[in-house]
Amino acid sequence: MSSTVVAGKDVLDKPLKLLFPVWVVISLLIVLFPVYLVFMVSVAPGSALFGERPALFVEDPTLRFWNDILQRGDLWGPLFKSLAVASFTTLLAIVIAAPAAYVISRLPVGLRYGVVIGLLVTRMFPEFTIGVSVATRFARLGLIDTYGGLVLAHLIGSLPFIAWILVGTFETIPRDLEEAAQIDGASKMGTLLRVVFPLAAGGIAVASLFVWLYSWNEFLYARLLTTNQNTLPLQVFQAIDRGSRQQMATVAAVLTLPILLVVYFLQRYLKPGALAGAVKG
Repeated sequence: MSSTVVAGKDVLDKPLKLLFPVWVVISLLIVLFPVYLVFMVSVAPGSALFGERPALFVEDPTLRFWNDILQRGDLWGPLFKSLAVASFTTLLAIVIAAPAAYVISRLPVGLRYGVVIGLLVTRMFPEFTIGVSVATRFARLGLIDTYGGLVLAHLIGSLPFIAWILVGTFETIPRDLEEAAQIDGASKMGTLLRVVFPLAAGGIAVASLFVWLYSWNEFLYARLLTTNQNTLPLQVFQAIDRGSRQQMATVAAVLTLPILLVVYFLQRYLKPGALAGAVKG
């Protein structure tokens, strides 16, 4: 009987192993095709896109639209502002959420899940309703058209979500490691910095990526709290509203490039099985 079960399992495993690479390739094509279209449109002459037979491949690419956007000089300010706001938001979010999530992960199970559900409930309110209230209060505090105002506004949306991610990360770290470090003479803070946080690097990297992407692409708060210097998403909106399709695609490509760089930088930390073999015996 057991040999029949094993044989049946082998029969199922072989097709699955053959289909898995196909599934990966199809998934990559679905994800990357819109990115390819954005970059293709940004270097394509109008005749290649809007003729009788639009092409998926550009035979005579042009950098004219890139030159126009870069030489116009109105892109660098929004680019720097978006980079600064996204980076500071991510740094502050991790500094605030990581210790809080660790404490929550060490609470009794019932209390822990009550706190986690409370964090998620805060994300169920309509973003626009919260945004209008925040903009009204920030206007009274003089935080309109300031970097600090945008960073604080972005923290409102990102802190509950990444705290939820990090609670799950810290739950996977065995307490035996902390006890062993403290027996060896490490303080509570030393244990966190030298043992717990390095083991949670994968989860922290995932949380950082989510926060950075959320802040980088955020539009509502940028719209409500900005009257002078745009962020890059607002600049893309203006290109859509006023510019040609190629100009719109070029600005969108500029918006996409830093995302690719950040994902490439953080992917080295996104490794499964980081805790494998951490505790023996």
